[in-house]
Amino acid sequence: MAYQLKSISKAGIAEAIAKVELYRYINEPEEAESICRDILAIEPEQQLARRMLGLAITDQFIGAAADRYPEVLSIFQSLRDPYERLYYTGLLYERRAKAQLLVGYAAHILLPLIEEAMRCFAEAEKIRPAGNDDSILRWNRCVRLLESRPDFHFDRGPASFDAEDSPPVSTPTRRLGSHH
Repeated sequence: MAYQLKSISKAGIAEAIAKVELYRYINEPEEAESICRDILAIEPEQQLARRMLGLAITDQFIGAAADRYPEVLSIFQSLRDPYERLYYTGLLYERRAKAQLLVGYAAHILLPLIEEAMRCFAEAEKIRPAGNDDSILRWNRCVRLLESRPDFHFDRGPASFDAEDSPPVSTPTRRLGSHH
């Protein structure tokens, strides 16, 4: 038997948004994601539901290739407000880097993600609404993350990245892409 999804009422959107916030708060992001999809099924341009859908998906990041980075990037890039577009895109990069750090990716490999998050936060800061310091708070968190991990500051050696032309560089971190 095939089951069909049911539509919620437009009058129920505010209550559904409140449930999304609750499910994210109690760390049940799959439930939050499902409700956001129900809201967007009847009101595709609902900006708060779009934003919360992206956040609910990032709440599920585990640092794996299966994490839905492109989907979240698309969701956040579709936000109408330029500040929100920048801020939430920065949050995506920051959360991706943190998830990958937790599963053992070398920090220096993730530096470009943190730097891209910081670029987004710096741009968002320039156009932030009065009294909204969220982009500054996120920027500062990224700085503290970089300061807490000396392995973010990996000495790449000479500017040449062509492994065939340069001698191997000995580092305390594991070598990536070594030829056998």
